[in-house]
Amino acid sequence: MSVDYLAGLNKKQLGDMAAAGDQILECYRVLRKANANVVAETLKGQGDFFEWDHYPKGDVYDSDTGSQYYYHAHPPETRVAIYGPENGHFHTFVRPKGIPKGIKPAPVADYKKLSGSNDELTHLVGISMDRQGFPIRLFTTNRWVTGETWYSGDDVLRIVDEFLMDHAYPSWPTNIWITGMLRLFRPQVVSLIEQRDQAVDEWIREHPDVESPYEDRNLEITSFVDVSVEKQLSLVRMALSGA
Repeated sequence: MSVDYLAGLNKKQLGDMAAAGDQILECYRVLRKANANVVAETLKGQGDFFEWDHYPKGDVYDSDTGSQYYYHAHPPETRVAIYGPENGHFHTFVRPKGIPKGIKPAPVADYKKLSGSNDELTHLVGISMDRQGFPIRLFTTNRWVTGETWYSGDDVLRIVDEFLMDHAYPSWPTNIWITGMLRLFRPQVVSLIEQRDQAVDEWIREHPDVESPYEDRNLEITSFVDVSVEKQLSLVRMALSGA
């Protein structure tokens, strides 16, 4: 059964999504003229590509907004076994510098405060890419996957809108694109983060003997959904026309 992710959204919300979608398509247009794509831009000048390594080296970080991302790939068979093929994926984060005041890490049993004032980052979503450099899926992960600090789903939902890559490294179009992805697919992101917490809660109930469910290697992907920029934008425009 399909989910109507646009149900209940007002005209402003739909308009923001449409604007983000238009920006994404504009990024595709200018990159296509240079025979490039957002993945190629991220890997440009990085040398040989190795599975598991972060690209670009050192990640991409906006010191004004606290937003961060990187691209990498797992062995193909590990992705197919979970949700289907991909070429690699982006991970998106916000560090404490960009987290609204008053939001603190979740008081989970094995929480250990990190010493650095900007170290306790939260993962938002991953973006799976195909071989042509286009997004095909969004997903969330368990804590151990990215080494994040765990924040409650409600708090992560407040943080999502703070993600903004507002500089030109490693690629201005790629940074506009990745920011736009979280805007265009915001309803899906909200649903995925809610499902993430539900999946972890269910895992805790079904595995009461696990010492730390957040570090359990048997729980990796906590939610996922297939996406299409063109289809999402078309649906948003149709919703706007009837709003």
